[in-house]
Amino acid sequence: MINKKALEGYGRGSVESEVNFASPHRIIQMLMEGALSKIATAKGCIARNDISEKSRQITWGMNIIQGLRTSLDAQKGGEVAANLDSLYEYMGRRLLEANVKNDVAILDEVSSLLMEVKAGWDNIPAEFH
Repeated sequence: MINKKALEGYGRGSVESEVNFASPHRIIQMLMEGALSKIATAKGCIARNDISEKSRQITWGMNIIQGLRTSLDAQKGGEVAANLDSLYEYMGRRLLEANVKNDVAILDEVSSLLMEVKAGWDNIPAEFH
């Protein structure tokens, strides 16, 4: 079951409505989409030299990734869950570093990793959702 706390970092409003009817599979997709959006916004903030908003966006993205991490089921997921846990932990550390250094390249790295995970998640056949 999806940890409702994980959704706190994603957003409110119409998202809450979709979450109420979404499958656990879709909720994970939404969380990944939200994290990618926050990272992209943070890149724009760096370009505009809006440091306080950059920090807010990166922190929000880190919270979403932490939510993905806490939603992993180590018993059912086995080695895959363990690998994702390590990857999400790495992403969190890299986002923190990007925040401190205002480093767009690190944000690109994390986005790329998350897009790869999301692509795998998106391609799970419906019968396994």
